[in-house]
Amino acid sequence: MKTIAIGDVHGRSLWKLIVHQEQDADRFIFIGDYFDSFNIKGEEQLNNFLDIIEFKKSTDKEVIMLIGNHDYHYFPEVGENGTSGYQSVFSHQIKPTIDANREHLQMAYQFNEFLFSHAGVSSAFMDSVFGADGWKVETMVEQLNEQFKYKPLTFQFGTAVSIKKMSYLDPYGDNEEQSPIWIRPRSLMAANRETLRTQVIQVVGHTAVRKLDIDGAMKAAGGRYYLIDCQETTGEYLIIQDGELSVGTTR
Repeated sequence: MKTIAIGDVHGRSLWKLIVHQEQDADRFIFIGDYFDSFNIKGEEQLNNFLDIIEFKKSTDKEVIMLIGNHDYHYFPEVGENGTSGYQSVFSHQIKPTIDANREHLQMAYQFNEFLFSHAGVSSAFMDSVFGADGWKVETMVEQLNEQFKYKPLTFQFGTAVSIKKMSYLDPYGDNEEQSPIWIRPRSLMAANRETLRTQVIQVVGHTAVRKLDIDGAMKAAGGRYYLIDCQETTGEYLIIQDGELSVGTTR
């Protein structure tokens, strides 16, 4: 089984080249952030998002569309929260489009030991939302997706660190209790209890990297986290086939 994981899109159509290059793939996972670009027009971003949905609906491949913070803040019930890149002028077109297609979006996905989310799943966040004894690795993806479907405001970011504590503003996300669409790698790695660190390998976007590194620092740290937000830099993407990782590129 061959899986392709594609980093933050932000309106770019490079994913079409990836799909063309990886015609033998069985599964494509988009890590989220379909919107907000400083050099691609809003209408192009919107059409690109709809093209991904059409691909998901029409292909015989499995297509997973995770949600990112740059998509979530266009949910009608969320409201503008000051995130960089938010398109106030074009939001009146993005919001209804996302709302009409939210059935295609999910918070997390897992196969075997690989766990996918936009920014990463933190034990501290899970404890805060579900209680320390209210979740486990085997059920956390289902719990996150159900929470996202029925209580989407749980994943608000940039306003409060903890759903329960509501303690202070955190505009960057470098805090252990932040959600799977907002937490930063340093906090993600620091937050996770031993079971989550050892039982899953997390694949995340959200924080831009210069290259997709599967042999360097992440591997030295245990190989449990892979950062794939490099569509803007190298155009690389992650390939997982029979448990082995490799890197593909569009350039």
